[in-house]
Amino acid sequence: MSTTCELQNHTVTRPILGVNVAVSSYEKVVQNSILWAEEQQPRVLFFTSVHMVMEAVDDSAFLGLLNAADLVLPDGMPIAWALRLLGQQSAQQVCGPDTTTAMLAAAEKEGVSVGFYGGKQSVLDDLIRVVHLRYPNLNVVFAESPPFRTLTAEEDLAIVDRIASSGTRLLFVGLGCPKQEYWIMEHVGRLPVVMLAVGAAFDFIAGSKRRAPRWMSSLGLEWVFRFATEPRRLAMRYLKHNPRFVILLLRQLLSSPA
Repeated sequence: MSTTCELQNHTVTRPILGVNVAVSSYEKVVQNSILWAEEQQPRVLFFTSVHMVMEAVDDSAFLGLLNAADLVLPDGMPIAWALRLLGQQSAQQVCGPDTTTAMLAAAEKEGVSVGFYGGKQSVLDDLIRVVHLRYPNLNVVFAESPPFRTLTAEEDLAIVDRIASSGTRLLFVGLGCPKQEYWIMEHVGRLPVVMLAVGAAFDFIAGSKRRAPRWMSSLGLEWVFRFATEPRRLAMRYLKHNPRFVILLLRQLLSSPA
C-alpha cells in the first residue's frame, strides 16, 4: 500500500524516516497561508532539515508533534532530494527564510497583519527595522522577544493575550529548533493565527547572520557553510546526524516497495 497521502488542501506528503514532508512550492504555500490568515484559520507550518528529521528519529514525541502540523516543508535540498528519491519528482526546497520574505511581501499586498515572536531583542529590533524598509506598507502589529528562561503560566497567558489582541494573522516564530515547534503546538488551539516556525530567518533578515550563497544551497551544501561559520555550535549536530540520515534513508529506500 502506498504511503503517499493527500492533505485537505491536496498537498502530497511522503514520510522521510517517519516525518511526513509536503511536496509543495513557495507560491502554493504563500497562497494557502494568506487565505488561511484572512479567514482566521489556525494553521501550523514547519520547515524540516536533516537535523530536525533526525531529532524526530531519536524522539518519538517530537515525531508526533511534527506530524501534527498542517505542513512540514523541505527546508534543505537534502530533504527535497529525499522526496524525489521516494518518487516525488516535482519536489522542491521550500525553506523558512525564503518563505518568510515571500509571505511578508504577500501580506503587504493583501493587507494581512503580521507578528514576530522570538530572537534576541537586538536581533528583533534590527529585523523590524529591515522589514519596515523593505515592506513600508506592511502592517506589523506585534513583535516580542521572550526571556530565554521558561515562562510562568501567567507570563505565557499574557503573551497569548497580547498576540490575540494585536490582530496578528500571520505569526513568525523564531525560537530555534525544537523549542519553536513545541511552543507553536502548545499554542495552536489558543490563537486564531497561521504560525510559522522559521528558525534562523530572523537572524538572516536582520543581518546578524550570513546565509550560504545560493549555489551552495542549490547543491545541498548549506550545512557546510553554516558549519564553517559556527563550528563549535554545529559540529556535534552535523557529525552525529548527517551520516546517520544517509544510512537510514538508504534503508528506507531499499525497503520501500517498487
